[in-house]
Amino acid sequence: MFGDIEELFGRVDVVVNNAGFGIWKSPYDLEPDEWDHVVNTNLRGTFLCSREAAKLMRKDGTGGSIVNISSTRALMSEPNSEAYAASKGGILSLTHALATSLGPDRITVNAICPGWIETGDYGELRRVDHAQHPSGRVGKPEDIARACLYLTDPRNDFVTGTRITVDGGMTTKMIYAE
Repeated sequence: MFGDIEELFGRVDVVVNNAGFGIWKSPYDLEPDEWDHVVNTNLRGTFLCSREAAKLMRKDGTGGSIVNISSTRALMSEPNSEAYAASKGGILSLTHALATSLGPDRITVNAICPGWIETGDYGELRRVDHAQHPSGRVGKPEDIARACLYLTDPRNDFVTGTRITVDGGMTTKMIYAE
């Protein structure tokens, strides 16, 4: 893929590693091949795309930006999310490691930790769904897109090796049973 990009465009300026999925299954029942599928897609895929993009970014000397999409599940968990949580936590570690390795080549590497981002029918959400968020609403894909635009703006080259949590404040809110 990156060979085709180089042939067609000669360079790459921005990569957003957004491929990922999860399997919610008891750790007692999660099969090793299921674990591998999640970790290989989410974490290995992020590493390989980052590496190949960085090669092109370094080649012409102009640098670039890599944004890795992690998850709030890297910071907090629900039952039966071990493979997903581990892969998204790995993405955070990979992000700061790549930032230090690629920084000399003028490549910034950052992560976004989305919370609940509704990609289906937003109108089907309930009032209680929105009320869980201090922002008063569930997130939308464009909320993540705007964070990507900030992190990939060349004027923000001082921002690297960090994560931005975009979750409407949900990870900051204590929730107690009523």
